[in-house]
Amino acid sequence: MWPFPARRGPAPAAAPVPVPVVERSSDHRTAFILLGLGGAAVAAFGIAAISSIFSSAFFALVLTICVYPVRRWLEARGVPRGVATVAVLLAVVGLLAAFVGALVIAVGQFLTLLPEYEPQLQAWLAAVGDWLEQFGIGAEQAQAIVSAFQPSSIIGFFGTIAGSAAGLISSAVVLLTLLILMASDSSYAATITAGISLRRPAASSAMLRFTDGVRRYMVVTTVLGLAQGIVNWIALTLMGIPGALLWGLLSFLCSFIPNIGYFIALVPPIVFGALTGGWPLVIAVLVVYGVFNAIIQSVVQPKVVGNAVSLNQTITFVSVLFWAVILGPTGAILAVPLTLLVRMLLIDSDPRTDWLKPALGEIDDAKREMQAEDAAAKARRHAQRDAKKA
Repeated sequence: MWPFPARRGPAPAAAPVPVPVVERSSDHRTAFILLGLGGAAVAAFGIAAISSIFSSAFFALVLTICVYPVRRWLEARGVPRGVATVAVLLAVVGLLAAFVGALVIAVGQFLTLLPEYEPQLQAWLAAVGDWLEQFGIGAEQAQAIVSAFQPSSIIGFFGTIAGSAAGLISSAVVLLTLLILMASDSSYAATITAGISLRRPAASSAMLRFTDGVRRYMVVTTVLGLAQGIVNWIALTLMGIPGALLWGLLSFLCSFIPNIGYFIALVPPIVFGALTGGWPLVIAVLVVYGVFNAIIQSVVQPKVVGNAVSLNQTITFVSVLFWAVILGPTGAILAVPLTLLVRMLLIDSDPRTDWLKPALGEIDDAKREMQAEDAAAKARRHAQRDAKKA
């Protein structure tokens, strides 16, 4: 028996058990955004710290992607994989040699041509300074503006580009080694991609879209840039501007820099047009470059490339500035492929982020919706007009 009598009456109410609160991901959205931005900043600084290695590795990857169809075509016709590897390697080295050689020739010829017209350039800059002073700009401010176009400044700028090209050539051993290894490893690409597609179909689809986008962008840009360079060379030759072949070559090279490359390629013909023919020739250069650039980049290129890139103009322009800061001139040239790589890793490989794609550049659905809205608005206007007439 218990030493105390049993308690009569109802039992005391049990203390309420706390219900666990399930936190949603949206409850910490701000923290996730800040962590993402911090991680992006750390990654950007890390890439900048190893810019030479990263640029070489990614450049080799882009070249290997561009020539991979050669391997696929050869293997489909029974060519041994070893022979196909050698063919891919020769093709990619040829592309690299042509690109670097064209860049070095262009810069070298410009540095040779500019001193021949230094007296005319000095006189032209003095006239520009006087013209600026007529608009109320002080002599010191006008001199500061004009000094940026002095021959020494221009030579220094293109000397920096030549130094970058020389730096690329100095790391040719690393680049060639990467090209050999990637060309060899590309023989397993189809099998590995097929295996990934069975386990991670979204990741496999993103990888295929990335390689296809990079290949189509680089090939189309090369072909259209070559056409643009030839047209500009012929037009400048007919106008009698010195170094027409050089400026056509420069136009081809700058076509790989979206949005900004056109203005870089435009400056030298304008300067030498002003030195040889004055303002009428400057206006002629502007018209020729403006018309052909608008036709090729605004009409032809979007139709040929299609949705391979799927980046809107704002993102493309910002990407050029961003990657140029991180990697230098090579980053500006590879800005679109690098941005496609980031998109593949963060957006295309995750089906949950599909809602972001229209904001990045996939606007086909938005265009159809806008066309439907315009048609509906037009029908309403016609109905209102018919009602007023009645």
